[in-house]
Amino acid sequence: MTKAMNRNKNLFMLVSFLLWFPQFMYVPTLSPYMEHTGIPYSFIGIILGSYGLTQLLFRLPIGITSDIIKSRKPFILFGMFISMLSCFIFLTMDGAEWLLFARALAGLAAASWVAFTVLYPIYFSEDKVHVAMGSISFIVVLAQFLGMSFSGYIVEEWGWKAPFWIGSVFSVIGWGLAFFIYEPKNKKVSEPIKLKGLIHIIREPSLLKVSLLSILAHSIIFSTMFGFTSTFALQTGFEASEITWIVAAFMVPHAIATLFMGNVIIPRLGEGKSLVAAFLLVTIATMLIPFAQLKNIFLVIQGLQGFSLGMIFPLLLGMSIQSIKPAKRATAMGAYQSIYAIGIFVGPFLAGMVNSQFGLASGFYFAGGLGMIATLLVAIWYREKIFTRLSFGNKDTKKHHAI
Repeated sequence: MTKAMNRNKNLFMLVSFLLWFPQFMYVPTLSPYMEHTGIPYSFIGIILGSYGLTQLLFRLPIGITSDIIKSRKPFILFGMFISMLSCFIFLTMDGAEWLLFARALAGLAAASWVAFTVLYPIYFSEDKVHVAMGSISFIVVLAQFLGMSFSGYIVEEWGWKAPFWIGSVFSVIGWGLAFFIYEPKNKKVSEPIKLKGLIHIIREPSLLKVSLLSILAHSIIFSTMFGFTSTFALQTGFEASEITWIVAAFMVPHAIATLFMGNVIIPRLGEGKSLVAAFLLVTIATMLIPFAQLKNIFLVIQGLQGFSLGMIFPLLLGMSIQSIKPAKRATAMGAYQSIYAIGIFVGPFLAGMVNSQFGLASGFYFAGGLGMIATLLVAIWYREKIFTRLSFGNKDTKKHHAI
């Protein structure tokens, strides 16, 4: 049974990897590619933001429907298929409108992640939710890192379309493997979620506070590393092939943080202090990017930003569902992921507008300002103990009672 469960975990992690790897193959070069084709920064921001808009629209419906039918696998298969379709459109179509459509489809595929994040903890005991979230977050970061690391080199060697070719191939493989994912059969009939219960979940104060922090964090990363950082780097002297070093400088510390967050950082600092430190660090790092004219300094700053964001995301993810009943977790996760998708949309959209008006450097000041707002909010809520149902700053318990 243990061996079978380990096989299930390994297959699930592989499919999870293949959801994200194709999508992030082209992320570092997408903004420069659109700039190369003559698309203005303002519309580049709209295209980048469409990825978050479709997540905002579809993540909650996916979570609700998943809870109603008590099945996650159909949505995983759907997400893998849409991811594959997105890569095919990027590969075969040209023009700003098609790029917008393809990126919006990528966001729809990402919306299916709510099903992934609810099914995976089933393979673990109830007290290991943070461990499960940490490990699945590591897989996401690994996929992002490997996908993004080679995109600049691939473009320099084989052209702008090459990442889409590779992404399409891996998407097909991932979609095929997803059919073999194991999902336990629950014979109990599910009671449909009522509007009153849905509103109660969405209006949960702790969930809303965690979601607001996540909006700010996602605005930062999708305005910078997943948005305009590579474009700024190319304008300050980096070559396309050197984007690999930028990605590595960001993603390696990012991955390390996801691994150490649950077992090392949180037990020592607590959730409140960890979040304050992480948001303060990401604020400083983001605002320093425009001043980093030397390549080595630029890479160090990327590492600081990557590590701090790597602490933030899995911690907030675990907080969002920790004490929600299993039957309602997909709805809570869908609500959480739908709300923070606002940041994936609004962050790059506003950054694109700011960049069009004041230049690329201003976008990093804008993102840094969001980090400062988040830092202040966490400090205030921690000090005033507003997270009444979280173990925020509670030294008497080792468990995380989120929401």
